[in-house]
Amino acid sequence: MARPAPAIPLDEAALCIAAHVQPELDIAAYLRRLDELAARCTNPTLDGLLAVLFGPDGFSGNADAYYDTANSCLDQVLDRRTGIPITLAVLTIEVGRRVGVPLDGVGMPGHFLLRDKVDTSVFVDPFDRGRILDHLACRRLFDAVTGGRLEWRDEYLAPVPRNAIVERMLANLKAIYARANDLDGLRWVIRLRLACPGVDQRIERRELARLMAPTN
Repeated sequence: MARPAPAIPLDEAALCIAAHVQPELDIAAYLRRLDELAARCTNPTLDGLLAVLFGPDGFSGNADAYYDTANSCLDQVLDRRTGIPITLAVLTIEVGRRVGVPLDGVGMPGHFLLRDKVDTSVFVDPFDRGRILDHLACRRLFDAVTGGRLEWRDEYLAPVPRNAIVERMLANLKAIYARANDLDGLRWVIRLRLACPGVDQRIERRELARLMAPTN
């Protein structure tokens, strides 16, 4: 995470996060799984990539158990072929990188998306089996997931740097562990967030101190 944002390997960062859930995780083996997916993309275009990842028996969003911790772990996403928008986006970005299909992450509030780096008017919803969206469809999706409670801003469709993607993955886990009142999970997630440049250190350290207090 100390590298310049464009040089952060999202696949390795996501698997390192997952290794805190499963300490015996073989990161190299799952990087090879991504290589194998890329090898199946014989048509190195966005359509070809999406067909491999989200076609029949491909990946899909886990709407039934959205807050399951496994959805935030890239290894489990690869094993179960389901996840939440941001982990499915990381999967797509990293397989796309391997085959020469460049994609940006888009941190739209409430629902992470992808944007084609070649045709920046094209967006992808990895949670909805790689559905292609235009600007208007993104706005409609935003209204649906926010219930119309937030005002739309075009800046919501701006690409976000790789470090911000990792931080958001950790923020999701933090919210999941807080929802479950899992203090052990919260402690390691906050420690990882403290390793992310740009995260408000004071807020995170105060929260970590509060969580550590019962253990003296």
